[in-house]
Amino acid sequence: MSNDHSFEGITGKFSRNIYATNKGKLRLAVLQRDLQPWLDAAGNKSLRVLDVGGGMGQLSQMFARAGYHVTHTDISPEIVAEAKSLHEREGLSAHYEYHVAPLQQLPDLLKQRFDVVLCHAVLEWLADPQQALATLKTFLAPAGQLSLMFYNRDAKILANIIFGNFDYVQADLKVKKTVRMSPQQPLSPADVAQWLEHLGLQVTQKTGVRCFHDYLRNRDDQQRFDELLALELRYNQQSPFVDIGRYLHWQINHA
Repeated sequence: MSNDHSFEGITGKFSRNIYATNKGKLRLAVLQRDLQPWLDAAGNKSLRVLDVGGGMGQLSQMFARAGYHVTHTDISPEIVAEAKSLHEREGLSAHYEYHVAPLQQLPDLLKQRFDVVLCHAVLEWLADPQQALATLKTFLAPAGQLSLMFYNRDAKILANIIFGNFDYVQADLKVKKTVRMSPQQPLSPADVAQWLEHLGLQVTQKTGVRCFHDYLRNRDDQQRFDELLALELRYNQQSPFVDIGRYLHWQINHA
């Protein structure tokens, strides 16, 4: 894998675009709903949590608040610094350790296995996402669980056809000019499923993330957050809606 993609120098813009919008809030709420059962099932057990490409560290706070130790990693020193500040403000710093490194360097830094591995919106930025999955597996404890969220190629095709971008779809979703904060390598769910099978990993739960928001023709409807969230939580683990989420969240363990 290459050193891939960094958001250095644009942390503020990235944060506003991702985390301060309804898109980001929907994503966070869905992930929190999905992962709460992992906390409930842990009971008195002390979970070891690894957050790969953890960004601002919003999601991992649910584990830190429960008293668990979180190893937070990201490729950007700027984003890790922002995550530290956020966790300090929330009074959670004692539950964190931080590493500035891309995924491919983590095996040299971390010599332990984890009960929970979080990897959200990372694979679509990497030169070799299949190898990245193999690396993630090395961090899973025997009974560990992987929370994987990735940009859904099928949903990107659907959205662009709906909005009339036929040439873009015919060009296999390739453009001459890339947008720095837009992932250019959405993943085929069929490919990811095959990679996981080859690694001896199994998907125990699938969820679509933003199954409706991104398809709304009236952009004003995207501001109806409470209604959209209620619909997401009601339908996003049901067929056919689960498969058209802009992102897919898969919960995974050893087969």
